Amino acid sequence: MAMSSRFRGASLNARFMRSSVFTLAGYGAAQTLRLASNLILTRLLFPEAFGLMALVAVIMQGLAMFSDVGVNPAIMQSKRGDDQKFLDTAWTIQVIRGVLLWLFACAIAVPVAAIYGEPLLAWLLPFSGLSLLIAGFNPTRMVTANRHLLLGRLTALNLGSQVIGLVIAIVVAWYLQSVWALVISGVSSALVLLVFYNVLLPGERNRFHWERAAADELIKFGKWIFLSTICGFLYLQGDKLILGTYLPLDQFGIYNIGFFLASFPILMGGEMTRKVLIPVYRERPPAKSAENFRKLQKMRFLLTGALICLTGTVSVAGVLLIDLMYDPRYLMAGAVVVLISAMQIPHIIVLTYEQAALAAGDSHRFFVLSAARAVLTLGFLFAGLMQGGLFGALVGQGLAGLAAYPFVVWMSRHVGAWDPKHDALYAVVGALTILLAFWINADALTNLAAL
Repeated sequence: MAMSSRFRGASLNARFMRSSVFTLAGYGAAQTLRLASNLILTRLLFPEAFGLMALVAVIMQGLAMFSDVGVNPAIMQSKRGDDQKFLDTAWTIQVIRGVLLWLFACAIAVPVAAIYGEPLLAWLLPFSGLSLLIAGFNPTRMVTANRHLLLGRLTALNLGSQVIGLVIAIVVAWYLQSVWALVISGVSSALVLLVFYNVLLPGERNRFHWERAAADELIKFGKWIFLSTICGFLYLQGDKLILGTYLPLDQFGIYNIGFFLASFPILMGGEMTRKVLIPVYRERPPAKSAENFRKLQKMRFLLTGALICLTGTVSVAGVLLIDLMYDPRYLMAGAVVVLISAMQIPHIIVLTYEQAALAAGDSHRFFVLSAARAVLTLGFLFAGLMQGGLFGALVGQGLAGLAAYPFVVWMSRHVGAWDPKHDALYAVVGALTILLAFWINADALTNLAAL
């Protein structure tokens, strides 16, 4: 009874608990669906299709991130985040951005196809770009639900659109035996989600509107988000941009399979920090009182511990997971899972600090951290690639996480969020986890290093 009472009511703790459960359950279900899709589609399609789709996905994500003006985090942290005129202005900006993104995807399709030597990209990119156009019309009601930690219905709608996309992917893949199945599925999911949001989320419908004061606030906050997301793209997707030109397309597809399995804990942590911790930081600034700091400390310890446990499990069992779930064509992905998971542990330890500056409205410091991470990640990744091939590149990403730590401390101390006890404890736990994973999977890692 006492435990169930913690989930009821409108208090911050109750909303945090409910939102955490919905986010974790939603993310877990989404990843289960992705895994099911992956297992089915790897038997219907060929490794090169996943390599080609990985290139399409990274370019689409690059377009989205290179043009992100921070509309969603601006709504979540702004005092005017429930003002309809402010929301309609934000939605108008978002729609304009979606149209421009699709036009840009069409414009770069032929040059990108020439760069990667894959003529099919000239057709895939404009069609995939429709998902960016569609997403531009998503109503701000979804951000409002997130702002107030009301994530139950939002989670259900996201999962519903994913299920429909999965069914479409399997049917089209069975019929066409082509990478077009993955592209058509992505666009269909975006369209279904737009319909779900407009029909099933409560609140006023967005209309085209332009209020100068709202636009000025959004642009002032968003200029650093714009720069931060460019850096974030390089930090998060730089490996695919570089390795996509280094590896043959079939090996790149296998690498992407390994990346998918290895990265789900850190991506789930990112979902948690974006959807749950921004509102918590906003309502309980850690610098305001010792009580606020202690409450956030408990949340941070719990989230980091859960994520390291998940990541460590995936890293230790990486080779076994690939052997059990995939056919022999994807054998190399086992060592990739082990190494990527292990190298993400330094990033996971500091994950809960990332949104503290945004919650305080300080997008400038968030940009500095993002820029430092992008430079360090690309630098270490490229140096590792030159010295040790794919194995060296992945180790370089882990070293980049350690090198970025002083920047994390600088940002989090400014808003009173830094917790050295938390970092020291999980640094020891993380190091032991990495050693265990490397010891258990030594043979597979040796084979990867020899490539």
